[in-house]
Amino acid sequence: MKKSATLLLGIAILCAACQSNNTFFKDTLCIKNITIIDPEDGAKKSQTVLIKDGKILQITPSKELVLSSKNTVVDGTGKYLIPGLWDAHVHFAYIEEMAPVMFDLFLAYGITSVRDTGGEIDFVKQWKDKAQADPLNAPRVMIAGPLLDGMPNVYDGSDIGHPPLSVGLKTVDDVVRKIEELDAQGVDLLKAYEMLTPEQFSKVAALGKVKGLKVTGHVPLSMDVISASNAGLNSMEHLRNLELSCAFNADELLAQRKKLLALGKDDTGAILRTRIHQTQRPDAINNFDETQANKVLQVLAKNQTWQIPTLALNTGFVKKPFAKPGWDADFQYFPGVIGQQWATEIANVQQAEMTEFRIQQNDYMLDMVSRIHEAGIPIMAGTDTPIFYLTPGRSLHEELAVLVEAGLSPSEALKTATTNPALYFELEDELGRIKENYWADLLILDANPLENINNTLRINAVIKQGHYMERNTIFDRLNTLEE
Repeated sequence: MKKSATLLLGIAILCAACQSNNTFFKDTLCIKNITIIDPEDGAKKSQTVLIKDGKILQITPSKELVLSSKNTVVDGTGKYLIPGLWDAHVHFAYIEEMAPVMFDLFLAYGITSVRDTGGEIDFVKQWKDKAQADPLNAPRVMIAGPLLDGMPNVYDGSDIGHPPLSVGLKTVDDVVRKIEELDAQGVDLLKAYEMLTPEQFSKVAALGKVKGLKVTGHVPLSMDVISASNAGLNSMEHLRNLELSCAFNADELLAQRKKLLALGKDDTGAILRTRIHQTQRPDAINNFDETQANKVLQVLAKNQTWQIPTLALNTGFVKKPFAKPGWDADFQYFPGVIGQQWATEIANVQQAEMTEFRIQQNDYMLDMVSRIHEAGIPIMAGTDTPIFYLTPGRSLHEELAVLVEAGLSPSEALKTATTNPALYFELEDELGRIKENYWADLLILDANPLENINNTLRINAVIKQGHYMERNTIFDRLNTLEE
C-alpha cells in the first residue's frame, strides 16, 4: 500500500511537470541553454533564465523546461551570462561635454551601474535623475556630489586639469552646512578630500554615519591612514596617500606635511597638493616598511575600509592602456573635438620619457593591491573615467585585467565589479548576482571570463532591468547622438 502511494505521488509530480513544460510565459524574456556565472556560486551549464518585469523570475536547467515557440527566446548556446558590471569611480562632470554619451558607452560595455565620485551637485544630479526616469536605457547612478575639501581646495576650476569638482570649506560649521544641503538634495554617499583638517574630516565621518551615507575619499594630507580609517572613512580611492603611511618614517612625513600645508596656505590647492606629493611620494616608496605596512593593513581590514584602487589609472603611465590597438575606436562617439584632442595628447604621452619613479610607483601599486587582497580588505573596481584617456565603459575591463595581474583570480576580479559594489550600497539582496528575484542587470558574453578575464570584452548583448539590447543597437544610438 505504501509503495503504491509513493508511485502515485511520483506520477502526479511528473504530470505536473509535464503540464508546466511547453508553457507560454507572457511578457517574459527567456534565455535558454546558457552557462550562468554567478560570482558566488560559480558556473552552471545549460540553464534557462526567465526574466519578467525587470527581474529574474526563474532559473531552471534547460533539459527540465521545454519552451513554447510563442515565447521570446534568446538562444544562449555556447554563451555565458554574468551580472551587469559596476564602475565604482566615474566623473560625469570632469569633461561636461562628454557626459551625454557616457550612458550609452557604459551600457555598450556592460556597465549597468556607476558610482559618481565628485562633481557639482546640480550637474551630476541631472544624470542620476535621467537614469531614474529611464532605467531600461541607462546605468544605475549613485552620486556623491562635490568633493568636500578644505582650503585651499584642489578642484577649484583654476586650470583645465582641475575643473570645479569640489567645494572649499573653511570651518567645521561649513562642513555641517554643506552636508545638510547635499543630504537634502539626495546624494548617495559623501566624498572627503585631501585639504580637510582632521577636525573637518572627523565631522564628515560622523555626519555620514548619522545620515546613513558612506564616506569615501582621499586620506587628508593632514592625517595618516590609520587615523582616517579609525575616524570612519568607509572607503579609499586610488590608494591615495597610503604609501605615506606605510614608510618606516611615516611619522616624520606627517610632521613634514603639516608644515608644508601651513606654508602653502596661500597657494592654489592643486599646486600645494602637487608640491607635497612630489616631495613625499618617492621618499615614502623608497622607505616602504613591511612591519609598518602590515600595521596599516590590519587596521583597514579590522575597520573594513574598502579600497577602490583604480589600477588602470595608477599604472597608466607605464602600461599605457590607451596605446593598445583599438582603444581609440570609441573616440568617434565623443562630442566635438574631444576624440581628436585625446589622440594628440596620447601621442605626446607615448613619447614622454619613462622615469624610474613611474616604474617604482607602478610596481608599488600592483604589490599593494595584492597585499590588500590577501589581508581581506574588500575591493571595488573603478576607473576614474574620463580622466587620463580612460574611455567610459571600456576602461572598466582594463581595470579587471590589471586586478588579475595584481593577484586576484578572474572570479575574484568579477566580484569587485558585481557583488562587492552591491554589498557596499547594501543592495546585496537584489543586485550583483544571478538569482531569482534579483534585478535582471545582465551581460551575455561569447567566451568564458573565468578562463580569461579579457573575455568580459566579448560582449554579445546587454540586459538592463530586463531590457534586452544587442550590443550593436547601443552603438547605433551613439551614432545617432553623433549626428
